Amino acid sequence: MAAPASEISSPVGVIAAGGTMPFAVADSLAARGIDAVLFALRGICDPERVERFRHHWISIGQIGRATKLFRAEGCRDLVFIGTLVRPALSEIRLDWGTLRVLGQVWAAFRGGDDHLLSGIGNILERDGFRMVGIKDVAPDLLMPQGCMTRISPDEEAVADIARGREVLAALSPFDIGQAAIVIDGHVVAVEDIEGTDGLLARVARLREQNRIRTAAGRGVLVKAPKRGQDLRFDLPTIGPRTVEGAANAGLAGIAVAAGNTVLAEPQAMIEAADAAALFVTGVSA
Repeated sequence: MAAPASEISSPVGVIAAGGTMPFAVADSLAARGIDAVLFALRGICDPERVERFRHHWISIGQIGRATKLFRAEGCRDLVFIGTLVRPALSEIRLDWGTLRVLGQVWAAFRGGDDHLLSGIGNILERDGFRMVGIKDVAPDLLMPQGCMTRISPDEEAVADIARGREVLAALSPFDIGQAAIVIDGHVVAVEDIEGTDGLLARVARLREQNRIRTAAGRGVLVKAPKRGQDLRFDLPTIGPRTVEGAANAGLAGIAVAAGNTVLAEPQAMIEAADAAALFVTGVSA
């Protein structure tokens, strides 16, 4: 359940994985007068960018060390943000705090990504912390409803968007992915472990191999969270890299769930989409 912005306590602990989003969230908090402390995941978070924030380094699996640092910094509210490749159990550095809840950690790993993140969040909440989402701490980074670009989807694209949303809704119970590509009503690919960038690269290869014969400039990448997903974790994200991938895949545009999709570098994304003659639109969740 979302926490009203007025109830967010300062400082907020930002568990920072990869990419630009942890720093965008910290900047958004600062703009509203809320302090942020970054708990950077070792080997994943950008070591150069993290230096301009108050921060601590933690390794994946160090629940005991992390909870001590959260309390020392006075962070009641925690948000997890950034890209993270699902680690193998053998890659987790266990400490005594993790061993104490090892059964719960093991149970969290036995499922999809949403199940994993929710499981770890539940462990932290049982220790007295509150997991919040980007909706709570940085709502300005979420996709608005409507088209953000000069070009808007035509009737064929609108139909492809509707089909993509149906596909994602049907796949939701399996916790597989958050994206599908539909071209002229045909579902040509769905997201799997390779992520959205890999999905778009796969469609680009299929075009090169003449497996997709539809002319370039048709088809839509559709992204939305899974039905029943804990919206505090792992919301879909798009940015300039997504636009580049969609252009290489020969698509007409990108449609995402408004209010439930994170925008990375939105201005650069819009400029890239306009330059590539792609649309980017937010549709009702």
